[in-house]
Amino acid sequence: MTHKDPDARIGSHEVREICGGISDMTLYRWLRDPKTGFPQPAVIGRRRYWRRGDIIAWFAKAEVAA
Repeated sequence: MTHKDPDARIGSHEVREICGGISDMTLYRWLRDPKTGFPQPAVIGRRRYWRRGDIIAWFAKAEVAA
């Protein structure tokens, strides 16, 4: 795995890949359920962007909890 900038903004496609290839619907549900603690995106011109490091940290924490 190559080193990627944790501060880079990424779109939903890459977020879904990082989280194990989840569907759009799963991402939608995680965003709407406060119990998941899923990072909220910044919305720029009707598109959602997340900080890569936030998604990686959340997913690692979710894997440990599972």
